[in-house]
Amino acid sequence: MLLYFLFAYFLERSDFLNLLLLYSGLFYAAWRIIQRTKFNFWTWAVIGITARVLFLPAIPNLSQDFYRFIWDGRLLVLGINPYIFSPQQLSNGVLNTTGLTSLEAISNAKVLIQGMGSLNASHYSNYPPINQLCFTLAALFAKKSILGSVVVLRIIIIGADLGILYFAKKLLERLKLPVKNIFWYFLNPFIIIELTGNLHFEAVMLFFVIWALYLLDKKRWVLAAILLGISVSVKLLPLLFLPLFYKYLAPEGLFKKGFWKMKKFYWVILAITALCFAPFVSKTFISNFSATISLWFQSFEFNASVYYIIRWIGFQTIGWNIIATVGLILPMVVFICIMLLAVFKKYNTTQKLITGMLLAISIYFLLATTVHPWYIATPVLLSVFTKYKFPLLWSFMICFSYAGYGANGFNENLLLVAIEYCVVIGFALWEIFIKKLPKKGVLQ
Repeated sequence: MLLYFLFAYFLERSDFLNLLLLYSGLFYAAWRIIQRTKFNFWTWAVIGITARVLFLPAIPNLSQDFYRFIWDGRLLVLGINPYIFSPQQLSNGVLNTTGLTSLEAISNAKVLIQGMGSLNASHYSNYPPINQLCFTLAALFAKKSILGSVVVLRIIIIGADLGILYFAKKLLERLKLPVKNIFWYFLNPFIIIELTGNLHFEAVMLFFVIWALYLLDKKRWVLAAILLGISVSVKLLPLLFLPLFYKYLAPEGLFKKGFWKMKKFYWVILAITALCFAPFVSKTFISNFSATISLWFQSFEFNASVYYIIRWIGFQTIGWNIIATVGLILPMVVFICIMLLAVFKKYNTTQKLITGMLLAISIYFLLATTVHPWYIATPVLLSVFTKYKFPLLWSFMICFSYAGYGANGFNENLLLVAIEYCVVIGFALWEIFIKKLPKKGVLQ
């Protein structure tokens, strides 16, 4: 708890050595609790909750995205569509088209724009509608206070993590796996710091995903489809998993038993997602939203692995950065890989389905041009239901990506990025192809 307190209130992002020392100490403490102490669900749950509550009044110190969250929420409360106007546009005089007389109508507007940074402020919002709903709640309960909005957002994320703990426990019991597995997520310092501490809404998305998987295991596929539709409306990432449900719901193939159930399952997900997006849909929304999403594939670069190798080859052979071309090709490669996973692997149990989801998301991040630390929350949670530990190792190694944030600005340390991925990929290959794993997924 002392280390979490120091992390929350005294750490500067540019001080990488202190960050690494605190991070390492927290991982060692979590490992000692899970591996070396007698399992007691409620004792461990209280430890995880207490660590999260320690962050409650802290301003995030590793990410400035929360400024954009608060901005979007305050726009929505004022009736302004955050998908239509960028913060930069509103600060440059587009206010007359929104009904506002000045930027001051948005509480703390200048502080929020400065806090989110010029890059973020120049783009339209890319956060789906249920995520925007969370931002709006923060604006409603804390109309003028940035810290108040942070507290509201943090309470939502802590609540989502508690929901994950509840449904993951029930799912582990149904799968006859050790309940203690969930604490590799719930006590994981990476999860506590990146989600609760830095206010990233992977926790809310994953809450709906785990709830849906629990209902799927109980054969309640309609409710599961509704929840998956909501999860997509928090973060678009669960769209990657949809092809894998084909074999799970219709194991005998097309037009046979389970096919019509599978078809309706996809229609329900599509309908719920469309319903969530419906209030915002317009030609301008479609144009702005798709343009912003494409930036993650064709413009942004951070903590990538395979892409950085391809980029280096491009510089050596052509002489310039080929991200615009590679950013179009790599998503197609990811799609093909996931379709191969969907067609050629059997998913006759929920555990096999989750294993397929873990492999799919790992392939996606392996080929992505941008892998922010909080993205790894998804494979970390999925791994507790499987035989594999490499996402847990990744949750520690991902801290190396923060070495790029120095006192003089951002300068990515590619040596540390290479070390991160060599260790993680090497361990993953060993686990998948060499290590003899038990038939049941047991994280010991």
